[in-house]
Amino acid sequence: MTKEELTLEVIDRLRDEYPDADCTLDYNEAWKLLISVRLAAQCTDARVNVVVQDLYEKYPDINAVAEAPVDKIEEIVRPCGLGKSKARDISACMKILRDEYGGRVPDDFNALLNLPGVGRKSANLIMGDVFGKPAIVTDTHCIRLVNRIGIVDGIKDPKKVEMELWKLVPPKEGSSFCHRLVYHGREVCTARTKPYCDRCCLKEICEKNGVKGE
Repeated sequence: MTKEELTLEVIDRLRDEYPDADCTLDYNEAWKLLISVRLAAQCTDARVNVVVQDLYEKYPDINAVAEAPVDKIEEIVRPCGLGKSKARDISACMKILRDEYGGRVPDDFNALLNLPGVGRKSANLIMGDVFGKPAIVTDTHCIRLVNRIGIVDGIKDPKKVEMELWKLVPPKEGSSFCHRLVYHGREVCTARTKPYCDRCCLKEICEKNGVKGE
């Protein structure tokens, strides 16, 4: 089985296993996802979803967050860790959205990358989930699983993994594929315990189980 064939088979099986997989960060506006994905660095999505409720109750729109003192933002987001740097990035980012983009999140990948605290993973998430454009989100689950399965070979750098996946994953499948990898990584192909290979929908095609791609 070639890597292209393996990738398409993995996509099909994960689609059947997790048909409704979606972003696990709660949001109803693009700017809120931008904030949540910044807070999610080294923090669980579940905790972020709780913390942002307090943030939006006090600062309900882009202008309010932009005008809020950074130390007040930090007080609220501190439970997510790295409170000082995250609060600084959130404040600066909302100011740019207010002043340069008329309160809108840009739908251009490079423009997103220029926002404070936004890296390739965050920019891809916004492009895929908010704007429905091709996206590959290489979070820790994605990187771990595509290496274990054998889609990529010993590549741990997020950007390099992303570039390899762009060659293999059909553009329209990228965003959903990465969400499904998150679900699978949390429920079956886990990091902190031994993977539950006995109940894995990929066990017959996974390199970890001795199946080698070409």
